[in-house]
Amino acid sequence: MSAPSTRFADAARAALEGVRDVPVWLDTPDRPARRAALDGDLVVDLAIVGGGLTGLWGAVLAAQAAPARSVALLEGGDVAWAASGRNGGFCSSSLTHGLANGLSRWPDEMPTLLAMGEENLDAIEATVAEHGIACDFRRSGELTVAVEPWQVAELGALAEAARGLGEKVELLGAEETRALVDSPTYLGSLHDPRSTAIVDPARLVWGLADVAERLGVTLHERTRVVGMHDEGDRVRLDTTSGRVRARQVLLGTNTFPSPLHRLRPYVVPVWDHVLATEPLTADRLAAIGWAGRQGIGDAGNQFHYYRLTADDRLVFGGYDALYYFGSDLASRRRRSPATEQLLTEHLLETFPQLEGVRIGHTWGGAIDTCTRFTAFWAQAMGEKVAAVQGYTGLGVGASRFGAQVALDLLDGADTPRTRLEMVRRKPVPFPPEPFRWAGIQLTRRSIARADATQGRRDVWLRTLDRLGLGFDS
Repeated sequence: MSAPSTRFADAARAALEGVRDVPVWLDTPDRPARRAALDGDLVVDLAIVGGGLTGLWGAVLAAQAAPARSVALLEGGDVAWAASGRNGGFCSSSLTHGLANGLSRWPDEMPTLLAMGEENLDAIEATVAEHGIACDFRRSGELTVAVEPWQVAELGALAEAARGLGEKVELLGAEETRALVDSPTYLGSLHDPRSTAIVDPARLVWGLADVAERLGVTLHERTRVVGMHDEGDRVRLDTTSGRVRARQVLLGTNTFPSPLHRLRPYVVPVWDHVLATEPLTADRLAAIGWAGRQGIGDAGNQFHYYRLTADDRLVFGGYDALYYFGSDLASRRRRSPATEQLLTEHLLETFPQLEGVRIGHTWGGAIDTCTRFTAFWAQAMGEKVAAVQGYTGLGVGASRFGAQVALDLLDGADTPRTRLEMVRRKPVPFPPEPFRWAGIQLTRRSIARADATQGRRDVWLRTLDRLGLGFDS
């Protein structure tokens, strides 16, 4: 899908009137009460910085592995307020930002990475079931849909590569795809029935926080870490309301500036925007089909992702990833009226059956993008500190794996995970400003041009491919 359809411009403006600018996941009376901030000094075995999915999985896994270990988690805001509560709720088994990206970087490790990804998603599903986390976790699979002719051929090549690695995927034609979900834009699809679950991400976060506390973890919200210092046998974390001395530290700061300053050039915040309709009526749903409630993404370079919620809202996001000069994370960036208008037009172009449906919620969130699109790890201060970030949009599922690897590194464990080349090597850092901003803007324009010219990649994109660099939404 390239340019917006002017046919839907007026309908999109009408649909957005009176929209609420809060993530649909957070707009609920069931939102838990805020936990107390740190008040004074604390000494623990393990301190975790960041109360998103990485931090919470780290807390749960650490407490389960060593129940006697004292663990404290420090969150600068409220749990689920940032990326963990602002995403589309896709929980993927992919640890490599998709098969194609993984094959281009770690072809020899892909069988292992695929198996580990499947095990990771199975473990998330098992944890949700074991602890009764009411987060509408559904292993509904994913459809990657072709909406331009060139994408049909690319999906065919991807299906062949997946089958060669033992993946059970199905390549569908236009009629078969539209029998599952009816959009006039669909020309075909790749159906993967097991690799993706859809989930209410905020309820997953809140559920994991409850599990962590039941396991003995101490959680402090509104406790921002402002400094980190090596004190020999311990690491001192200075916060806005006290100090924590820990034998080990796990950093799960996502897109926010890391207390480990040397990691900051490796991540940039890319703003992604999302819509959620009002609940769809039975007639509207019947006009689309979608009985399988699969997660859906289209196969463009600038791609959309969308899914249904438990109360039958359609969540629709992606496409127009935005980077602001200086890695701007200001709260004003959470709204982009032009992007919201564009997304609504694209939603109506995808499903003209929904013309007249109102948009109930719209929001934005920052993705921790790195140049290889996948998580990376680092250690510091005599290996007492381990950090993981850079998920580039697939952190809902990969965060558990990322946290587990970080804990392995802190323990000095030699495991199949820590032996991965993906874990042992970091991506190429981004250049400083103004070269960072200029390079990203040039890449965005080249990506848009490729989508408009049957996928043909220009000299700039081919050069980035050769260097192993990139930019994605």
